[in-house]
Amino acid sequence: MAEESKASKWEGKSIVELQSTSANQTWPLLEDFFNLHNLIPIDTCYQVESVEGHPGPTRYCASAPKDDHVLWVKERLLAVDQGQRCFSYDVVDGNLGFKNYVGTIKVVPSSLEGCKIEWSFVCDPMESWSFKDLNSYIDSTLQFMAKKIELACSKASV
Repeated sequence: MAEESKASKWEGKSIVELQSTSANQTWPLLEDFFNLHNLIPIDTCYQVESVEGHPGPTRYCASAPKDDHVLWVKERLLAVDQGQRCFSYDVVDGNLGFKNYVGTIKVVPSSLEGCKIEWSFVCDPMESWSFKDLNSYIDSTLQFMAKKIELACSKASV
């Protein structure tokens, strides 16, 4: 699914299928840019002031402190397309080693009752991660996200 090229950019894409959760049910949970902590295993996600020189709303996401160390990023919303059910964002600051990272998350109908979530990214190679590690992280995070979405939608329909 993902390709590591000899070029100066890493590009990858992970896809997960939700069998019984429609795109119309899934999109409202993903389009809320400031509630990521409800969908993936992070402890904090909230809106912060825009980063100087960078237009667009910005969120701060962080893990709980471990050994007095917090993993964190600031991500800026670049574009939202309600019709296509997708948004793009970039990493503007943090301590995870991202350089020129841009991610896109898209919800695509796949059957009468289901949908697919696609998470694609492009970034400069990272010093602290291998391409395989980054792609694996995105894939496992997307799998976790899909389970949370399916659970939330099944509870909402009861």
